[in-house]
Amino acid sequence: MQLTVKGKQLDVGDALRTHVADSLNAAVGKYFTKPLEANVVLSREAHLFKADIQVHVGRGIMVQSAAESDQPYPAFDTACEKIAKRLRRYKSRLRNHHGAENGAEALPARYQILEAEADTHHVDGEEVAEAVHPVVIAEMQTQIETLTVSEAVMRMELGELPALLFRNRAHGGVNLVYRRRDGNVGWVDPGAEQAGA
Repeated sequence: MQLTVKGKQLDVGDALRTHVADSLNAAVGKYFTKPLEANVVLSREAHLFKADIQVHVGRGIMVQSAAESDQPYPAFDTACEKIAKRLRRYKSRLRNHHGAENGAEALPARYQILEAEADTHHVDGEEVAEAVHPVVIAEMQTQIETLTVSEAVMRMELGELPALLFRNRAHGGVNLVYRRRDGNVGWVDPGAEQAGA
């Protein structure tokens, strides 16, 4: 596995790099014999250390995790444990998914990042700028994978993503799964309505 360890506002020494490499290889190696790559970013924010881990374990499967602590080693260890727990939970589905994926094709999609403008209004004759709206995402090449709904939910949870757009393997339509505010998973399937019409 190709491993990259970076520090932001933190000097990552050889001992910490070795600890990261050994721990991550042990955690991921239990479930995947040949993971592709891993990126670990250790950063310091005020009095807390944060560890962000991304592991590309297979074609189209990215596992992400993050944790904070007052020391860099416990922050990394907690994030690494989260990755191991997710891989353990989805081990059989991930292994079965590789066999089913061989005939699947991906649909290309594009998006780009557009900066939002600040809203301004007048209060007592003075112009006041309100908070900038979130950035709008549109234009970069990506792939929309063909998955079952359970595979899409699994990938969303593995990657700690708020939502995942995919082609439904059952009928070929574009679907969306997303994390609801109550913690449950929502599923949007416009193809189901079209099939019933």
